[in-house]
Amino acid sequence: MAFQDGLHLVVKRDCPTCTLIEPAIRELAGSKALTVYVQDDPAYLGDLEGQRDDTSLETSFHLDIETVPTLLSIANGKETARAIGWHRGEWRDLTGKNSLGDELPELQPGCGSKSVQPGVAETLRVKFGETGIKSRPILPAAYEDEHELCFDRGWSDGLPVIPPTPERILRMLEGTTRAPQEVIGNIPPNLPTCTVEKVAINAVMAGCKPEYLPVVLGCVETALEPHFTLHGILCSTCFSSPVIVVNGPVTKRIGMNSGINALGNDNRANATIGRALNLVVRNVGGGAPGGIDRSTLGNPGKISFCFAEDEIDEEWTPLHVARGCAPGSNAVTLFQGDGIQGFIDMRSRTPQELTTSLAASLAVVGNFKTAEYCNAMLVLSPEHYEIYREEGWTRDNIEEALHDALRRPGKDLIRGAGGIGEGIDPSRADEMVNKFWRDHGLLVVRAGGKAGLHSAILAGWPGGRAREDSKPITREIDV
Repeated sequence: MAFQDGLHLVVKRDCPTCTLIEPAIRELAGSKALTVYVQDDPAYLGDLEGQRDDTSLETSFHLDIETVPTLLSIANGKETARAIGWHRGEWRDLTGKNSLGDELPELQPGCGSKSVQPGVAETLRVKFGETGIKSRPILPAAYEDEHELCFDRGWSDGLPVIPPTPERILRMLEGTTRAPQEVIGNIPPNLPTCTVEKVAINAVMAGCKPEYLPVVLGCVETALEPHFTLHGILCSTCFSSPVIVVNGPVTKRIGMNSGINALGNDNRANATIGRALNLVVRNVGGGAPGGIDRSTLGNPGKISFCFAEDEIDEEWTPLHVARGCAPGSNAVTLFQGDGIQGFIDMRSRTPQELTTSLAASLAVVGNFKTAEYCNAMLVLSPEHYEIYREEGWTRDNIEEALHDALRRPGKDLIRGAGGIGEGIDPSRADEMVNKFWRDHGLLVVRAGGKAGLHSAILAGWPGGRAREDSKPITREIDV
């Protein structure tokens, strides 16, 4: 947008400083080539020859106005000077009028420009600027419901999504410093290229806030790690979907829940971060149920399953640190998980009793007769953890004791034993067999409210039997 040489002033009637300095504005208008742009009331200063209506805020956008009044000098088509608010000395230097504003205070701060009010900046950028958005827009027809359009196009997980308008996408992208066209990777099953922009679009649809976007990006990148086998859990007939555990200071900063109802509803960050990842897989990768997704029954986590670990107890080693991340870092762990198997034990009062009780329930993950087959996650509630803590048990103590308690004679697990066809290979009848791989087969996480001796077991995908090929992934994220 080109501007003529001379003085240009941006004001609004609803600004005490603008109305205060009207005498100086009128003095300049009478002796200088002055163009006055009014943001809010087209009639304000309407008697001045150089007054212009800027209620569209197009001029304010192109002049990059953040505060009114702002006075600019243009020479040879370029800005040479700018005075923000009212500062008598600056205005005199800029205009060359040494007597300007004798009757006014020396200094008076201005007001916020209407062009930078919440939500306005993105709208103006879409109308008058370059958005940088490369994704193809699909506009609803006249009178077409935009939410129904998303359903009809297959962009929904069964619940309404937020239509990803350009304004909302730009606002979401403000949550990261990464370039919108930076490539994240190829999303299974169809393996199209996914950019930061495409992740942001699905984060909008999921209902995320911009400050969640770095965590969503971290989840997508972690899901694309080869050993997470995203394609495998997607095309499986089993129940599984990504279960996300977030660690680090970011969980508090964006308001994630690790306490009461941590695995449930009502927390926006938990719900929408997990949903955004699944929408990326659906809308970018093409992983919709009935297509490559062949799950026999599925589980509600295919919409979202995301929570933060409780890291309040300094005696506890957080999951990401136990898996190799630096203390104090931010990280996500992605686990190929099913729904929740509730564990209730209100009677055990010693670590040994509780461990034996937990092991009895963990033994049925997948099937009582399977071993080194499905991985599992144990979400240990505060009251159950307290039983261990009071006796000085650490994460290492708990995990080692659980693995020991889960070792069983192979003869009891072989196919056909106990009248059950399922089981391990008969050649292992003389072994003592682990239920889970010792290195990564059982993840222990702390979360939940302080009332109730209830913990949760999350069974894992049977692809976990391929020990070196499919495993949970923990990755530090840049927030």
